[in-house]
Amino acid sequence: MPRVNLPYGIDLFELVRTSGCYYIDKTGFIKELLNETFFVNLITRPRRFGKTLTMSMLAEFFDIRKDSRPLFDGLEISRDRECCEAWMNQWPVLFLTLKDVEGNCFEDAYGLLKYTVSSLCVEHAYLADSDKAARSDLEIFRRLMYQNGSETDLRSALFTLIRMMKAHYGKNVILLVDEYDVPLAKANDNGYYPKMLNVIKTFLGMVWKSNPALKFAVVTGCLRIAKESIFTGANNFISNSISDRRYQDYFGFSEDEVKRLLADAGLPDALPEMKRWYDGYRFGDREVYCPWDVINHVRALMENPGAAPESYWLDTSHNNIIRRFIDLPDVFVTHKFETLLSGGVIQEPIRENLSYDTAPSTEENLWSILYLTGYLTQASSKDLPEGMQPEPGKKVLRIPNEEIRSVFADTVKIWFQERIAARDRREFFQEWWNGEDQKLTEDVSNILFDTISYFDYKEDFYHAFVTGLFSGAGYEVRSNSEAGTGRADIIVKEHRHRRAIVLEAKWAGKSSDLEKECAEALNQITQKQYAKSLRLEGFTTILCYGVAFRGKNCLIRLGSDKNS
Repeated sequence: MPRVNLPYGIDLFELVRTSGCYYIDKTGFIKELLNETFFVNLITRPRRFGKTLTMSMLAEFFDIRKDSRPLFDGLEISRDRECCEAWMNQWPVLFLTLKDVEGNCFEDAYGLLKYTVSSLCVEHAYLADSDKAARSDLEIFRRLMYQNGSETDLRSALFTLIRMMKAHYGKNVILLVDEYDVPLAKANDNGYYPKMLNVIKTFLGMVWKSNPALKFAVVTGCLRIAKESIFTGANNFISNSISDRRYQDYFGFSEDEVKRLLADAGLPDALPEMKRWYDGYRFGDREVYCPWDVINHVRALMENPGAAPESYWLDTSHNNIIRRFIDLPDVFVTHKFETLLSGGVIQEPIRENLSYDTAPSTEENLWSILYLTGYLTQASSKDLPEGMQPEPGKKVLRIPNEEIRSVFADTVKIWFQERIAARDRREFFQEWWNGEDQKLTEDVSNILFDTISYFDYKEDFYHAFVTGLFSGAGYEVRSNSEAGTGRADIIVKEHRHRRAIVLEAKWAGKSSDLEKECAEALNQITQKQYAKSLRLEGFTTILCYGVAFRGKNCLIRLGSDKNS
């Protein structure tokens, strides 16, 4: 099998190119960026869609300190001689990423911000000896480099550095800020949002407020922060989100690009499964794959051609937004979540200007967050149910692929387990031990009605549902255990009283079949002697239940373990 050298975990353009890594050419972005007149250009995309690599590419292309021609040789942008002569290695560049500025408390995050600025000063240490920079700026620069600066020094650090670079080179400076909103997202998660916002507003905001030393700024993140006014005062500010067609070809992989990669890796047959799991995101009017997932899975397939798809995105993103959504009081999204999880679509108004502290406050904001961060995507016309027309002011949303569906499903499953565990279930369990099947039918139906279904309404869902009812309550719960001559769906054991429950769950094709399916379940328990091994283990009381489900309706019937 052919092997390709994948840039696994590498987001530095220079390293990708000098290491001979497989690179899908996105350098056309440079020309498209320069064709637009702007002072600040904010580009928002979900995480793991190539923002950092793209920003690193821009830094290599523009940076006056470098000769980047070998890095771009043979790539699309190298064919535009006029653009390269005017822009390649012609401008001072200040490039920083804020993706590591986080912490459990403000002091930790603030310390990492100081370290990030210090590292930036070390990278531009030549400025400390510049005879063109103002003496006052040189003093501030040295304090920042040794992390001895005041809070005022830190807040104004970017402005100071850009002013010094302008003085040193005699040219305006290009500023590149990657993942600008990570400090705010982390601060909101950990309860110090107002303090971090107060710092970041000045740290970034004063750079583009009538700054005569700035050529332009390109800023990336997940959300456009509006309420905080970080971009207030920026002249000629433009914003590009996943809804915009501009730049739609430069973040994420197209299907043709994935096909070429799979062909080069000798894995052309992997496309259908790759598409089902990692495609489906819609940027502008393009459908794209998540690059992080594609690279990870191709890497896994080169090691093991039979490797099953995994949820790689789950390891890199915040999934607490889904949990925060379904926990929100007075927001009833059960039906909408079930529609999405079953492959359907919903229509919701979307706000693209949000703030992290207020985002979870309304249902509209939360749908917007799920859309902007990649958990939901805009449905195309082919995804719409027959006869559905998009409503004015709303977007038609769907879960993009199987990977994100699994993220939703796992989150809902944990939510259900914790919700059940928090209930006082003593009376409920006693109903099982007492054989009160009519009362159990009512209680389980009520719980089911109040539950978000995270699979299709088939036996797998109901099996997990019933197992969850007994989990975390001090019982030994076994699923699909070896018992008798087959596998019982669920066995619940209570050793102290030497008693056990055998449950066989069935799915009914229609409501009128519930009684029949219960009878079949009980017959299966008897025929396959599921209780036999329990008697051999010393259990003296064994209750056998047939449980039948249809949608959110349930029927439970108590049987007998005689002759089983």
